[in-house]
Amino acid sequence: MRKQVNKFHSAFTLIELLVVIAIIAILAAILFPVFQRAKESAKRAACLTQAQQLGMAVSMYTDSHDGNYPMAANFGLPPEDPLRIWTMQVFPYVNNRQIFICPSTDGKFAADWATRGEMTIGFTQATAYDANGCDEGSFDPDVCEGFTTVASIIKLEEPSRVALFADTPGGPLSLKYRGYLFSPYNGLDNPNYPELGLPLISDRDLVLELQNLPPGKLKPIWARHQRTGRDDGFTNVIFGDGHAKGYSARMILAMENGANIIWRFRL
Repeated sequence: MRKQVNKFHSAFTLIELLVVIAIIAILAAILFPVFQRAKESAKRAACLTQAQQLGMAVSMYTDSHDGNYPMAANFGLPPEDPLRIWTMQVFPYVNNRQIFICPSTDGKFAADWATRGEMTIGFTQATAYDANGCDEGSFDPDVCEGFTTVASIIKLEEPSRVALFADTPGGPLSLKYRGYLFSPYNGLDNPNYPELGLPLISDRDLVLELQNLPPGKLKPIWARHQRTGRDDGFTNVIFGDGHAKGYSARMILAMENGANIIWRFRL
């Protein structure tokens, strides 16, 4: 008589199942951060591509406006006028609201002055226009929100080093968010090269961290891509000649020893 084979002989024991589950858990713990970094890298690349398109749109704007840049804010217009904000000045050269919204954010397109806080790509305040503001050479961020003249590419000696746009934290105006622009005048001064003076920048949301400051003293850059909370995160920067590049907050904070970017091209 043939010996009957135990049909359960090849089944896993409880210990073997637990070992397999433990191995899967360890592999998942190792691979999950890798997948997350790859996903964030893809989003960062998509944001950079959109930034490049936005840079080209600004170049087209300057070509059709005698070399003048869009105005981050045109305080000569009433708040209800859509053209008071730079997004509506540039929009006809893009005709796609998604170009203004990085896939890594929950930002919104600012179609008017009331929604300006929700933007997550900011234009430099150095392009803001205010007939009652400050003249070039005497700008004081404590008393001015704009210059009495419009910024022009013709006056820039090195447009390829001049930062026009960067990633910004966006949110409700009631929480002091002003994501539609960043201020190049609120960060560290550079005594040797004033034009290299910095905006507020971190890979943390400085608007939330510095709620004790008024909105005019905030307007930071947020290096949100692949952020660690230790300024290792990246921001995309669009320059005066239309090209775009990513920089870590740490690199930008190194001033001339790092990114060597001209932020305060108007003083």
